[in-house]
Amino acid sequence: MNVLVTGGAGFIGRWVVQRLLNEGHYVWVIDDLSNGRVENIRGLMSYSNLMEFIQGDMKDRQLIKDLFSSTRFDVCYHLAASINVQDSIDDPQTTFMNDTVGTFYVLEACKKYHVKLVFMSTCMVYDQAVQANGIRETDPTKPASPYAGAKIAAENMVLSYYHAYGLPTVVLRPFNTYGPFQKTNGEGGVVAIFLNNKLEERPLQIYGNGTQTRDLLYVEDCARFVVEAGFSDLSNGEIINAGLGEDISVNELAELIANEQVPIEHVEHIHLQSEIAKLTCNYDKAKQLIGWEPKISLQEGIRRTENWIKRYRQGDHYEEII
Repeated sequence: MNVLVTGGAGFIGRWVVQRLLNEGHYVWVIDDLSNGRVENIRGLMSYSNLMEFIQGDMKDRQLIKDLFSSTRFDVCYHLAASINVQDSIDDPQTTFMNDTVGTFYVLEACKKYHVKLVFMSTCMVYDQAVQANGIRETDPTKPASPYAGAKIAAENMVLSYYHAYGLPTVVLRPFNTYGPFQKTNGEGGVVAIFLNNKLEERPLQIYGNGTQTRDLLYVEDCARFVVEAGFSDLSNGEIINAGLGEDISVNELAELIANEQVPIEHVEHIHLQSEIAKLTCNYDKAKQLIGWEPKISLQEGIRRTENWIKRYRQGDHYEEII
């Protein structure tokens, strides 16, 4: 199939692109490189079915018009977004324009050419988990940050195009995703940051008291979830979670990664109001609808990620993680 991936040079995006290429689809990638990096997909440029990489902004309506009019896409995976919660609190306009308005422009193009839209949302739209079996798609949302608010608004637009126009769309809510190619600085995820600090023999810094929990999903499991949702008719009009199905406190995660090799520190939380105390995923719906469930344990995922960061720091930009 002909597939467009927006944000395809980002952390999760490049894994989605790689999976699509490995399955033999023809892939076009667009990314403005505000979060993504060309080096993320440099190793994929040798694939003959990677048709084009376009550096561009999804808010550029003429660019979108030209792209959709020149190629008949079957599916659009829309991953392009501002993703930093703290940045959204400091600069809500940029997040709203990228995550909500940009999504509207993509929806309009998909509607015109009847292209299925797979929208990448986030678990950060949820209120905290209260049930022992984790957060379901029908559980309450809570826009605790402008990032969450912009994603909820975009979700509603995406689903409205399914109901109003019959456009095949699906909203995906992966939980905290980590793995190779994730940034290891302040823009990265907690696993990547902790591992990088450990390798640099620096303390692991925890915001707040560290009792907040996360459900950590390995990136290749996430990419498989995203791709499979795009090719299933059963996903149309649905909101679907993906996660490991178990949570771990940030304190416990720090202890697991530090392994008594580096100290652990607690620091003042920058934006306490945006914190979610407990995140645990219930992925029953993904299993029932598209037959998806995670394959990589947290321990194995951390091992693979640490391996990759070590190799990356040595300048070895290898693609396959073993």
